[in-house]
Amino acid sequence: MELLKVENVEVVYNDVVLVLKGLSLGVEQGSVTALLGANGAGKSTTLKAISGLLAGEDGEVTAGAVVYDGLPVHRWSPERVVRAGIFQVMEGRRVFEDLTVEENLRCGAFTRPRAEYAASLERVYGYFPRLAERRRQLAGFMSGGEQQMLAIGRALMARPRLLLLDEPSLGLAPLLVEEIFTIVRRVNEAEGVTVLLVEQNARAALGIADRGYIMETGRIVMDGSAAELLDNPDVQEFYLGMGHGGQKRSYRDVKHYRRRKRWLG
Repeated sequence: MELLKVENVEVVYNDVVLVLKGLSLGVEQGSVTALLGANGAGKSTTLKAISGLLAGEDGEVTAGAVVYDGLPVHRWSPERVVRAGIFQVMEGRRVFEDLTVEENLRCGAFTRPRAEYAASLERVYGYFPRLAERRRQLAGFMSGGEQQMLAIGRALMARPRLLLLDEPSLGLAPLLVEEIFTIVRRVNEAEGVTVLLVEQNARAALGIADRGYIMETGRIVMDGSAAELLDNPDVQEFYLGMGHGGQKRSYRDVKHYRRRKRWLG
């Protein structure tokens, strides 16, 4: 069963800039789905169309529909979207730097009953023991990886059914990326939280995903299971940096991609 359907959606900014151009994708309930693409492909805009955050940037869904659990939600306010069970972790973490770790987590629980707070807090600390160790520390003094853990932990405090993650690997060392992605998969498997993961790091994302979509210039140009995409020669060449023979390719070797437009032809 698909928990989320994005159906032929167009998004326009400032009444003139068309960013999404008939975009369609589906996210199965209980799955991890990766949305991949280069910078500027429209991935973050897709998440904002789902979470109701377009209006704050003069953006609007002008065609199509975002359907969550059978209901069209693309005209809903962000607060209503969160209360319905959708929570987005923004690119760049955006924790409250002048608040402690625990105060940040408390903010995530704002829409939940007070009786859930203690259990939710211990649950997050179970996934992220480092946050428990630093619960009294100001978030602004934490490392980038710790702030990313805090941002995801804050989202989990809202007990989402659908978790939207925007570039969680951005600026992090490979070992931290692996740790955070492993925890995301644990949350998915242990609690059934559905995850839509936007990433440029295709290898890390497909490593935990069930299914993937690849975007170029506001459209989906390829989709399939994570295993199929990892084995696809085009994905290997242009997103994993590997040639057809399995050899690492340099940017010089693959920069002709934009001229070829293989998937768009």
